Amino acid sequence: MSDTTQALIIALPVLFISMTLHEVMHAIAADRLGDPTARLMGRISLNPMKHIDPFFTILMPLLLVLSHLPPFGAAKPVQVNFNRLKYDEFGGAIVGMIGPITNLVIAALAALILRTDNVAFGSLGYKILGYTVVINTGFFIFNSIPWPPLDGSRLLYAFAPRPLQEFMQSIERMGLFGLVIFVFLFFSFNNGLGNLIQSLVNALVPGLLPGLLQ
Repeated sequence: MSDTTQALIIALPVLFISMTLHEVMHAIAADRLGDPTARLMGRISLNPMKHIDPFFTILMPLLLVLSHLPPFGAAKPVQVNFNRLKYDEFGGAIVGMIGPITNLVIAALAALILRTDNVAFGSLGYKILGYTVVINTGFFIFNSIPWPPLDGSRLLYAFAPRPLQEFMQSIERMGLFGLVIFVFLFFSFNNGLGNLIQSLVNALVPGLLPGLLQ
């Protein structure tokens, strides 16, 4: 089995599980804060098919993995009526950031296990945990960018002046197309994003990336 095939076999399940937990936490937080829209649409579900976006969930992260770059990506956005949420924009910030924070927690837990002496370097368990760290770190950083409809934009809404909020709303009305524009306009910053992901991964598990992305 080639290294690329093995990477895909390991990375795909990790990606689907990580993305699913990310979206489920959005839906649960929104429901607890007063908006049942996501729950009624079936987004409180551990079925990955409920949350997959073909490009941002599958194609983009896998292209990055196959290019030996740290992966990042996003799932199909959870529908939230932010006018229904408690605490106004701060409720929206909680719903928005709970997803990336979930990914960061997953990455940190996997890193803690890797840093024990119980997982042999280069073993299947090492690679599964390693990809869990890398993929979830990428999800955390990419989704925390304050560009609508990425999750970080909800945190910015809570503190932004009204003119900036209106500009962000105009982008958000474009949906995923606005995110496509972001990816293509700022693709030159991919190296910067990659370096940021690598820095955080190296802080969690020093020396992990060379063994996974060689």
